[in-house]
Amino acid sequence: MSETTPVEITSGQIPTIANGYRLQFESAQDTWVLLYPEGMVKLNPSAAEILQRCDGQTSVDDIVAKLETAFETTGLTKDVHSFLSIACEQHWISLS
Repeated sequence: MSETTPVEITSGQIPTIANGYRLQFESAQDTWVLLYPEGMVKLNPSAAEILQRCDGQTSVDDIVAKLETAFETTGLTKDVHSFLSIACEQHWISLS
């Protein structure tokens, strides 16, 4: 099994949900999910909060700032970058 190099996330990049994926709230399961033709990914609350802000217009820095404001905290940069790197590797998002 080959190891992949993590995707480098930079502050100015603009993430968007990748083509073929759709983020939506499933009321029956009371959770956010990422739908794609072959199935569904059930998201934890943190992942859902980040992906909801991946609108193709908001930079990574602005996503971090919005999350820190919404949750009245600081120091989320590393966690957001780490999640976005994984999301990119999974092809859930694209970066520009």
